[in-house]
This record gives sequence, structure tokens and C-alpha cells, in this order.
Amino acid sequence: MSTTPRVVIIGAGIVGANLADELTERGWTRITVLDQGPLPLTGGSTSHAPGLVYQTNPSKTMTEFATYTVNKLKSLDVDGAWCFNQVGGLEVATTPERLADLHRKQGWATSWGVPGEVVGPEECVRLHPLLDPEQILGGFHTPTDGLAKAARAVVALRRRAESRGAEFHGSVRVTGISHAGGRVTGVRTTAGDFPADIVVSCAGFWGQAIGEMVGMRVPLLPLAHQYVRTGQVADLVGRNDELTEAGLPILRHQDRDLYYREHVDCLGIGSYAHRPMPVRLSDLPEVSDDDLTEAAMPSMLPFTEEDFAPSWEHSRQLLPSLRSAKIETGFNGIFSFTPDGGPLIGESPDVAGFWIAEAVWVTHSSGVARSVAQLLVDGRSEIALHGCDVHRFDEIETTDAYVDETAQRNFVEIYDVVHPLQPKLSPRDLRVSPFHARQKELGAFFLEAHGWERPHWYEANAHLVKDLPPEWQPPSRDAWSAMFHSPIAAAEAWKTRTAVALYDMTPLKRLEVSGPGALSLLDRLTTGKMDKSVGSVTYTLALDEAGGIRSDLTVARLGEDRFQVGANGNLDLAYFRAEAGADVQVRDITGGTCCIGVWGPLARDLVQPLSRDDFSHEALKYFRCMPAHIAGIPVTAMRLSYVGELGWEIYTSAEYGQRLWDVLFEAGRPLGVVAAGRAAFNSLRLEKGYRSWGADMTTEHNPYEAGLGFAVRKQKGDFVGRDAIAEVTDETVTRRLSCLTIDDGRSVVLGSEPVFVDGDPAGYVTSAAFAHTLGVPIAYAWLPATATPGTPVEIGYFGRRVRATVAAEPLVDPEMLRIRR
Repeated sequence: MSTTPRVVIIGAGIVGANLADELTERGWTRITVLDQGPLPLTGGSTSHAPGLVYQTNPSKTMTEFATYTVNKLKSLDVDGAWCFNQVGGLEVATTPERLADLHRKQGWATSWGVPGEVVGPEECVRLHPLLDPEQILGGFHTPTDGLAKAARAVVALRRRAESRGAEFHGSVRVTGISHAGGRVTGVRTTAGDFPADIVVSCAGFWGQAIGEMVGMRVPLLPLAHQYVRTGQVADLVGRNDELTEAGLPILRHQDRDLYYREHVDCLGIGSYAHRPMPVRLSDLPEVSDDDLTEAAMPSMLPFTEEDFAPSWEHSRQLLPSLRSAKIETGFNGIFSFTPDGGPLIGESPDVAGFWIAEAVWVTHSSGVARSVAQLLVDGRSEIALHGCDVHRFDEIETTDAYVDETAQRNFVEIYDVVHPLQPKLSPRDLRVSPFHARQKELGAFFLEAHGWERPHWYEANAHLVKDLPPEWQPPSRDAWSAMFHSPIAAAEAWKTRTAVALYDMTPLKRLEVSGPGALSLLDRLTTGKMDKSVGSVTYTLALDEAGGIRSDLTVARLGEDRFQVGANGNLDLAYFRAEAGADVQVRDITGGTCCIGVWGPLARDLVQPLSRDDFSHEALKYFRCMPAHIAGIPVTAMRLSYVGELGWEIYTSAEYGQRLWDVLFEAGRPLGVVAAGRAAFNSLRLEKGYRSWGADMTTEHNPYEAGLGFAVRKQKGDFVGRDAIAEVTDETVTRRLSCLTIDDGRSVVLGSEPVFVDGDPAGYVTSAAFAHTLGVPIAYAWLPATATPGTPVEIGYFGRRVRATVAAEPLVDPEMLRIRR
């Protein structure tokens, strides 16, 4: 019988207790949970959490975390007392914009399998009689939401974990993490040393300090958030007893950044409407174990009444019963915020066996703990974690200045109606390509991703819109899909298909993998044949052990032991570095290089006169690369095209970037060259059926489901994930990423909308755009494999159904003639 690893979990709050329960359920019994506070009320965020659990989220992953949390906590009790009270959730709208957003939210709920409906004011008042019907336009009701009693759930989880062998120790302060030979060996504490094979920090907003003990940067910011309890509310008297506490749905008034829950005959009110209040660990109050109570703990700061005054008035408007009530108690409770609002899950890149699960709220606690347990025991989570992995951030995004600013902005915007393309207002211009000055001269409209400024269209091309042929004229859009969009994108797509365009591809992650072991590393980690001639370029996949798509990659062999990998982000860098041996070097070369995509039927007419190297089809075939000089500038030209037209990705070092742009743009003027942005690019790539990892497919999908079986070479030998997909084929899958065309020719959806087959929810949209070449909106969606081309479907869009049809793909140039000229 094998002995399970020794695991020390730092933090006995809702995440740590859940993780101990999940690990012991899987047969790992040598689990020790440590907390600096006394058990069970340790003084962290769990101890004062209001416990409102709303499941629906734009992220499928976060929604699934919440749904698992609901189901798990519902099954728990402490001596007959509930850990989850499923009173339902109600979010009300007081503005037309919010009501429209609730319809969008109902679409997410349908996509992710959460029951819910948008209801009118009368039904809102029936569900929650304290509401003033004159104040609201409608609401979104989710019957399976409710209240988590976090502190009580910790007791239940602890009892169960201890019954399976886990040990919990309170009033033990961690002073250091021991490690040797690049691997964790134990935890040093005020109560002595605890040996460990694995350490998981579930320390909440103390997670930064724990991470620093192994030199790991944990990008979170503790922020205070106001919560008050009223005195007795007359209309609540007699509705609840001390055991049930609440019977009305939990309530959100997001137009005023407020939420509400019952405490027997009182109301609890939480507010995000105040100024951000960042907290430093050194500023926390000292509370001894003997003095720690529900009203006094390190995570509770003094209430600042002046910050809550406007929220109190707004609450009394929405809930007239409060006009005769008073605020009885209040505090500023500390929670963790991150640069993008997601949790932080992952292993230290430097100290193997040291893991974190931080910035996790009660809503997602059980789901996160299950995924972390699966990572530790099985090596993978059944739920895609790319939006939660701590390594998703580039270095600039983990600096104190960046984390402080973006986390505070996330606090301010937590209840805002946020468009999927909406960029950060600040910080901006952190990362710019060498073409940035020229792009600004051309009137580029920039959006932002991972700190990079990315042009989406150029005002310099506005005059071309009136010159568009009738079949290229884009339709008018509804207000939502028109945000962060311009008809100029149609002109840039038209020029790409009929002339030539320059695309800035610099922000796409580029890795250099080199050394004697580079080939074997890439061959082991990817599905494609890597041992090809120098100059070859291969589109391939990286899978996990279960055959899920970890990433899709473009690998160019620049030398016998040197490869350039076009990757999806920092997760790929972290993965390759973690897997590389001493004979492989993995470098992120993105910032020191740049790339221009030169694409269109006239691309060769533009490039060839500038070079003595041969850019003919015979000399540089599709998916080949070569070193060359363009106007004397040393470049690497790769015959790739993610817009489906003739052309190259042309790389050079950053120092030559602006010169390369200038010579290409000037030489292209007689050919009608334009600079083109991401809006046109996204439309053109979807017309060709090119997938976007993280949106169209994740670790939850295998290559054949995603339509990428062509990138798998099972016959090449062993690679990660090969055994898991050995018997999988295009014919055996039960779901597929399917192409849809919108029947009305006008409705542009944006992603995450539910798709209905025969009137029933059957899948969800992953990516969508207006296909300018075809003159119709298109989308990709996960659907049952039985939904073959020609199948009619409907897409839920802001409460209405949009008719669409499953189509054969690719929609443009299926013979691949244009790309191989």
C-alpha cells in the first residue's frame, strides 16, 4: 500500500478546510492544517464573510466553482444547523442598461447550466416584499443561489477531514518555508517544524507574505469592504427564527453597488460604493486569541461611517422598510482582489511542491478546493483553470504598482456593466510595439491586453468605408455590439482580401526553445512531428495527460537546436520552463522582437521588390520559414497566415521595427496597402475557422472535439496526452466546436451566449464576429455532434432568440487556394 504525501495547508478558513476535506476524500490522510488564529474562528475573511453566493458569472469556470460550492455546502450541517440556506438570489435593475444586462446574465446562466429567469417588478416584490416596486424595472431571479454560513461550514469540513486522519492546529504562526534542492521540505512555525512534501498556502490576504517565504510573487491586494447590520426592521419581525435566519432571497442592487441579506429580523448591507481602501498587513489591528470574537478580529477594521452614508440613503430608497430603522453595527472587512478579479492557483516556479490557492471568496471556495485537490492527486483539474492560474500574468502585471492600481479598479468596477472588449482606463501604454508611433499617426484605436496596446482599427482608413462595394457594406449594429467597434473594420478586411494589409502581431507571445534537449522536449510536449528540417513550421497542440488542449502552438525550427514557439501567453512559458531539463533553455523573446503580418493577394508584390531573397511560392512554401533581408533589415519570414491570405509573419528585433514598418508601408502605397487592426483580424480568422485557445477550446476539450485532429500525429510515438486520445477520432466524439451563420444577416453576438437546439439549451457561443467577406454574422459554438451542417439552432441574445444555422467550415476558401499562391 503506497503512502500518500505529507501535505501542510496554511490557513484553516473556508478554502483550507475545503481542501483538507477534498484531499482526505481522495484517500490522502497525512494532512495538517495550520492557522495563526484560534480554531474555529481564526480571524481571517471567512470569519466575517456575509456568505452571499451568486453563481452566475461571465466565466464558465467561476460559475462551475460556485455551483459545486452550493451543492457541497448544502450537504453539510453542524449538529443539525445549516451550512447553506438556499433562499435564492435576486438582482434588481433600476436602469434600462442594468435590465438589459440582467438579460445578458440570464444568458450566461443558461449557457453554464444555472436555472434563472428575468422577472418583472411585480414578481420581484412578490419574491422580496421589502422592495419598492416604483424603484425597479425588473430583476434576475436564481432559485438555487443562497446563503453560505462559512464559519459553520468550516466546522463541518474540519470534523469530516479529521475523521479521515487530517490534523488541524490553531494559534500556530508560520515563520518560514523550508526547502532544499528546489523542493519544499516543511513549514517552520512558532510551534515547531512540520515536515511536508507539499505545502499549499490558503492564507487569503496573508498569502502575499507566505509566498514571499519562497520568493514567489502573489499578485493580490487586500482591500476593505463595508458591511453593516441594521437594528430591527419592523417588516421582518416574525418572518424568521434564529435557526433559519433568512427566508427572503439574497438581494443585489448593483446600480448602487449594494447587496442585502437577512439576519433574522435585521438586514445586513454590503457596499462596494465607497472609495477603495487598500490595506497593508502591517496596518492590521493586533487582536489576541483571547480577545478574538465575531465583532473583533484582524480582518475587521473600524467602520468609517462617512463612507457608508450615501449607500444608506440609497438603501432606504430601494427598501422603504429601512426608513424607520437604524444602523446598529458596521465594520470594514478585508478581502483579496487581483489584477483581473480571478483567483490565484498554482505551484511556485522555483520551489516544487509549494502551491497557492489565494484570492478565493466563499462563493467559489469548494469548487477551487476540488480543483486544487485534483491537481495534486490526479495532475489535472476537470475544470479549465487558465483564468485562475497564477502564472497567467506577465511580469509587469505582478509588480506592486500594477497590482495596486488594477485591483483597486476592479473593486470600483465590481458591479459595473462591463463590455467584453472594454479595456482598462489605466495603466495604459505599458507595453507598445516599435510601430506604436506610426500607429498613433494613423489614428489607431487601441484596446489593451496584458499591458500591450493593440490597434483594433485605424481612423486613417475611415475614408475607405464609402468606397466599399455594396456586398462589403456592414449593417448597422445594436448598441451593445457596436461598442468598441467601427465599420472601418470592414474596410480593413476588404483591403486584406483584395489588396494587402499590415498587421501588428508583436503582442503575441514568442518563446525561444534552444539547446541539445530542445527537440526532445518539444516532441514530448506537443502532438506534432517536431523532427523536421530546419525551416519547417508546424501547427501543433500541447495536451494535458487527459488529452485536454493545454495550448495550441506554432513551432518554427530555426536551427538544429533552436526553435521559435508562437504561444498563447505566460502559461505556456511557465509550462515549458517547468518541463525543461538542464539541457534546454526557454526564453521569452517577445519584448525584444516584433512582428508584422503582411497579408493579402498583393503581399508578394509588396515584399519581393524589397529583398534579394526569393519570396516565391516555390522558394518559401506554406508553413516554411527562412532568414532574409528586407530593405537591408535582417528578418525571419514565416509563411503563415491567420487571415487566410497569401503572406508572411515577418519578425525582426525591436530595434529595427519602426524602420521595417516604414519601408513596407511606403512601398505598399501604390498597391493600396493599409494598416489593419484586431477587429478585422478576428473577423477574417473566424471566416477561416481558425481557433483561439482559451475562448474556443481549453483543457476541457480534446483535439477531435475542437476540430483539430489534423494537428495530432499519433504515429510519431509517445507525447503527453497520447494515451488518453488513442481511441478518440472525429467519428467518436459526442460534441463539436461548430460554425454557425446568423440567419437574419444582421445580429452580431459576442460570445458566451446560450445556443438552443430544438428549443432546448444545448451549448454556448465561444467566438463571434461579422464575416465581412460573406456579409453575414458568424459564430463558433460548442454543440452536440448530432448538430450537423444544416441544423437550425437559436442563440439567446439579451432575452430574445436569434436564428442561426450550423455550417460546414471553413466558410471562406475551403480549398486553401488563396493562402498557397
